[in-house]
Amino acid sequence: MRYAEAGYNLEVDLSRGSIERVETDPKLTELHLGGLGTNSKLLWDRVPPEVEPFSPDNLLIFSTGLLVGTPAVGANRTIVSTISPQTLFMAYSMMGGFWAAELKHAGYDKVIIRGKSPDLVYLWINNDKVEIRDASHLQGKGALETADLITAELNDPKAQVAAIGLAGENKVYFASIEQGRSSASRQGIGAVMGSKGLKAIAVRGTKDVFVARPAEFIELCNDVLKYIRFREENPIPGVMPILAGLGSPQEMAVYDEKWHTASFAWGNARVRRRNFWTEEIEEKWTNEQKEAVERLISCYNCPLECGAVIDYPVLGISKYMMKCFSKLTYTMAALTDSLSFGFDIAGRAQEYGIDGFSAPQVMAFAVELKEAGILTDEDFKGCPSDKEGRFYWLLERIVRREGIGDILANGTYWAAKQIGNGAEEFAHNNIKKHEQVPIKLGMLNPIYYLMYSTGEKINITQIEGQFPQAPFPTRKEREDFVKDWFQVPDEKFKEYFVNWEPRGEYSMPYYPGIEACCEIVDWMERMHYIDDSLGVCAGLSSFPLKPPYHIHNYPKFVSAGTGIDIDEEGLTKIANRNRNLTRAVNIRRGMRRADEKPPENHWRRRFPELEKELLDAYYKFKGWNKEGIPTKEYLHELDLAYVSEDFERRGILKNEQS
Repeated sequence: MRYAEAGYNLEVDLSRGSIERVETDPKLTELHLGGLGTNSKLLWDRVPPEVEPFSPDNLLIFSTGLLVGTPAVGANRTIVSTISPQTLFMAYSMMGGFWAAELKHAGYDKVIIRGKSPDLVYLWINNDKVEIRDASHLQGKGALETADLITAELNDPKAQVAAIGLAGENKVYFASIEQGRSSASRQGIGAVMGSKGLKAIAVRGTKDVFVARPAEFIELCNDVLKYIRFREENPIPGVMPILAGLGSPQEMAVYDEKWHTASFAWGNARVRRRNFWTEEIEEKWTNEQKEAVERLISCYNCPLECGAVIDYPVLGISKYMMKCFSKLTYTMAALTDSLSFGFDIAGRAQEYGIDGFSAPQVMAFAVELKEAGILTDEDFKGCPSDKEGRFYWLLERIVRREGIGDILANGTYWAAKQIGNGAEEFAHNNIKKHEQVPIKLGMLNPIYYLMYSTGEKINITQIEGQFPQAPFPTRKEREDFVKDWFQVPDEKFKEYFVNWEPRGEYSMPYYPGIEACCEIVDWMERMHYIDDSLGVCAGLSSFPLKPPYHIHNYPKFVSAGTGIDIDEEGLTKIANRNRNLTRAVNIRRGMRRADEKPPENHWRRRFPELEKELLDAYYKFKGWNKEGIPTKEYLHELDLAYVSEDFERRGILKNEQS
């Protein structure tokens, strides 16, 4: 019997119309756990670097994490992996909700899609019965409307549906996959789904998921629940409200947006509106949010309410789900002060299936190009002149790839190259061709410099982690913070934080020192790779301060859940193996040191010499050479000798470099 995992993947070839239930190798679980780890192995083995994102040979993998479907609190993540049309590197985007648990209970750990259907189809997984069904009647339908139509067609309201909207069908490079309470939205995975002619995957499962040592496992789960209750009653003092508790940033429950409106850039990540946050704006936005939010909601098997039902009828649907920063991104990018506009256009964009970070920046990018005379009146023929009207108009053209929207649908990096005439200067908030959170800060933060530059996620919002983002004002506050900071992997991290002064010789960028910065980034990164292989929400582990899941109790969960005995050192080695294999996929596709840099104007003060030292030190710390390529010796240490052999055959690693 397989514990925690189902032990089977579902292989679907849309070109041939074939469906196969394939037993998985238990050894892969011991090496990679599941989720992102085994996704990376599949992409390494089966998608050579010559394969283009929209090729039928590209894989689109929907994966549950190893602990999904068990009683583990917050273990509900779907990890979707493919080759991104935007970055041309490996994309992996996380989706919450109920879909992953339903798939595990249907008896599968992954759905692996290859090929391309000649006609639009959807996949229906009902335990052992799996069908490829005609979806011609769903063409052009919104993602949420599609889910409603499919569940009605199946006469099964409990079926969970992951679907694309018009943006995915038209292969918009930043198209998302939507699923009820959550979405997998970054790096254009919805476009890959559309390129395969796959409108949706509906799943219903009623099978059991077994754990190896149930009594021990339930006790661990109860400990997590107790700690969640403790943290709800004892929020972290001295940090912004959305980070004082657990879960994803609590944007739906919090009304105070002073920090975001002051620190986040408006427009195309360039303009900041000074003194925007006034008592009048605070009252206006509070009322608009209270009017929009019907109720707060959770994902599968989680007591936290990070999302909300938004009561905004758009495009034929009466309500939609929202979480995190989507309520702000469109409002900020359009340079308007209407939060109601943000709720309305975000709902439309979600129904079209388009990323809530990239899309508003692309629209603002277009407006700035028009104002600079790079785009013309002809490009904007028929466009309203008001700020909000322009964004609605641009949204419609992007998702349909009409007129200038056909170019903008490729994202700011590729659009700027096609437009030319100085447009590249306006595509300035990218990392590896992918739009980032629109934020502008003061002095360089070395820890975040390394995370921005080197993260394979290519998305800072899911790289940052448990070490506070800024020092607390007084030493006493810092000492108080570390008193019950048992989640640290080593006591030295407490010392790093206590000695981190907001000003003076111990302030950033000079303290806690380059080696310590490497250690802090490595810790935060490690936790994300564990989460993404177990399928546990980062909001309960790698993302918040002092979370219930951490490096000390995670090995116990894996051991009790799977029966595979593992300690902290063993789990760390698996995380490092998965991290380096994911990087290897990108290295083989051409990623090098020159690609690893944050947006030029992310910080007002930069330190080029320090940044070079940081990258040199971090590469060495991680066991990589000066180009950021894992060395032969380190790959062998991680049981990834096959990667170094491939690198050597391709000339990526030479004896003098390895």
